[in-house]
Amino acid sequence: MSGELVCSKPEDVRNAETENTVEIIIKLTSEDPPNDHDHNVNQQAESETEIVCNEIRPNHSRVSKELFRTKEEEDDDDDDDSGTHYLNGDDRPCTHLQRAERPGNGKLPDTFQTDHLLYYERFKAYQDYMLGDCKTSEVEAFTAEYLEKIVEPCDWQAVWHTDVFDVLVEVVDVECKELKAKVELVLPMECETRGCDLTEESMKALLEATLHKVPLLELSVVYDESGDFDQTALALEHLRFFYKHIWRKWDEEDEDDDFDYFVRCVEPRLRLYYDILEDRVPAGLVAEYHSTLALCSEKFREFSSLRSGLDSDSESEQDNISMVEGLRMYEQLEALRRKLRIIENPLLRYVLGYKVNSGQQSCRAKGPRPAGGRVVHLVSASATVHQLQSLITDKLMPHYSSEEFEVQFHSDPVLAVNACYEGDVVIVCPGLYSITSSISIVDSIEVEGYGLPDEVVIEKRNKGDAFVESTGANVKLSNLKFIQRDAIEGILCVRQGKLEMENCVMQCETTGVIVRSAAQLSMNMCDLYGSKGAGVEIYPGSVCSLVGNGIHHCKEGILIKDFADELDAVPKITMVNNVIHNNQGYGVILVKPGDATVEDLPAKASAADEKEEESEDTGVKSEADIDDDDDDDGSCDDGDDRDDDVPVIVVEEECPAIKHGHSGPPDFTEGNDAIKQELVATSAKKHGLQKSRMKALGAMQADENLLSQEMFISIHGNQFKHNGKGSFGTFLY
Repeated sequence: MSGELVCSKPEDVRNAETENTVEIIIKLTSEDPPNDHDHNVNQQAESETEIVCNEIRPNHSRVSKELFRTKEEEDDDDDDDSGTHYLNGDDRPCTHLQRAERPGNGKLPDTFQTDHLLYYERFKAYQDYMLGDCKTSEVEAFTAEYLEKIVEPCDWQAVWHTDVFDVLVEVVDVECKELKAKVELVLPMECETRGCDLTEESMKALLEATLHKVPLLELSVVYDESGDFDQTALALEHLRFFYKHIWRKWDEEDEDDDFDYFVRCVEPRLRLYYDILEDRVPAGLVAEYHSTLALCSEKFREFSSLRSGLDSDSESEQDNISMVEGLRMYEQLEALRRKLRIIENPLLRYVLGYKVNSGQQSCRAKGPRPAGGRVVHLVSASATVHQLQSLITDKLMPHYSSEEFEVQFHSDPVLAVNACYEGDVVIVCPGLYSITSSISIVDSIEVEGYGLPDEVVIEKRNKGDAFVESTGANVKLSNLKFIQRDAIEGILCVRQGKLEMENCVMQCETTGVIVRSAAQLSMNMCDLYGSKGAGVEIYPGSVCSLVGNGIHHCKEGILIKDFADELDAVPKITMVNNVIHNNQGYGVILVKPGDATVEDLPAKASAADEKEEESEDTGVKSEADIDDDDDDDGSCDDGDDRDDDVPVIVVEEECPAIKHGHSGPPDFTEGNDAIKQELVATSAKKHGLQKSRMKALGAMQADENLLSQEMFISIHGNQFKHNGKGSFGTFLY
């Protein structure tokens, strides 16, 4: 008898792993019936052969996936640090994913933790592996092909998760086109239930009713340290995330099927998801998006149900009515879809949809309390008896002891402000209050801190909303400290009405105080710092009074916007006894169109340049220098006209008394007068040192008419020092 057992690796495995190309051949050459010793040897050989085959078999699935790789994918993987390791052919002795431990002492095993992926990890998975450049009608086919390449076809365990139970099953087959897996119950049954009793017999009956097929979206791969099922766990996570947060049922019905689905739908929705996750979208806009999405889903179900019941060949009156109703529902559905697209698109979200939820269309004022009377809202997380006694003695009894007042207690300043009606008072007791939503003041109320500003601190950490927004007719804030953390909006915005601030501290993260057109701000004895934009931003048509404030360590101190539109009124500004210092740019900068004043600039500046170089050394110009500058204003050389298009700002960097280190207190009046003279007497332009830089920054020049525009009602006693670009300047756009 002669025979042989041959166990060799599959051809594709041999091609991929050249080091394992040796065939294992065991020959039986004896023609006589084998004796017991030979029989035992043969059995041992067959057993060893089976072991070798089993060692080879697990690598076959991995290598088969390797065959799907292209040269471009191999190059991409060299630079890929996404942590997902898609289709990598490297041998890994252990998993690269973390374990998701189940809460409590449950019987079920742990699963892979895959819900913590970063934006660019999901982005790469959908763009490079799952969807590519497919159209909407091709999403299902591309998804099925992706799963066929990645998901292990059988022999892996998973937790079947539903709203009612979690049970351990073993996957015996995967049907990628149907997005389902054929499973068997692992015995003895390991299960966790929620509000029901589930036996082994009932679970088997349930599986038989479903033909042992369960959705892939409901499976979580059991944790395995070998790393063999990492890609399967990640593939199911991407599939689950896609159908939960990206895919919409109405996407496949889009009439325009020629666009790239990833570019048009996946990327903006994925970006919005992570913007919401990172608190970069206003809370109001998030709530509106979710409510619109839920309403759109409900309308689509109603429309689909109505459409399925219509008979195209029928001419009955009922069908005609249903047809009209269907058209009406379709128009409503399209309007909701357009609204969703506006919010999902990063540009349209802020240009169109963002305005509604950024306070520009604020809530209406409540007015006086319907039942009459006024309320004092006390905000305190906790207080001692002595603190309450002092509060009653110092504040409540002297000012709010009449019968019209009653007292209400709150632990959150936002809730206290939201509960206010016109004429109410909010008293915030000492402490640190962390909030996540915006303080929107729509009625004429007072918000006062009981104590020093450093003792009454309100801190905001949510990125998406403004800190304080005021639209009330007459609002007052005092003795409070506002701190921004990781913000993208300004710290305070007066959109309409009047706001009076006194003895407040504002630690900014982005922009500072914004005074919109037709709004009024009176800011007295306040301290503002840390703004990455302007400390105070004043729009045309507004009224702004700044008295005794400190504005420092901002990009710009005060930014005044003077728009070219003839309908815009010039803002009315009072600046008295402010200390504006250590700002990166100018202490005060005026923004206005530059086409009206550029022609009046002097062209001959050689003599003035020398004088300015001298003045830079001393910090002060003589009266003769100013007169020379005035004479130069009248000259203009047409030949040099094009070379002089880039003007400069000539400002007094510091008050002369401070510059020369006078021992006595500086004369603030003289300091302001010196700065005014520098603004009125337009100096020759500095070509050599600033021309190239001005071209990069934009056209700038000293403003001759800053005071003649009737912009400043009063300006005196202000101190400007250590500002990076000077005290006053004009930016021409």
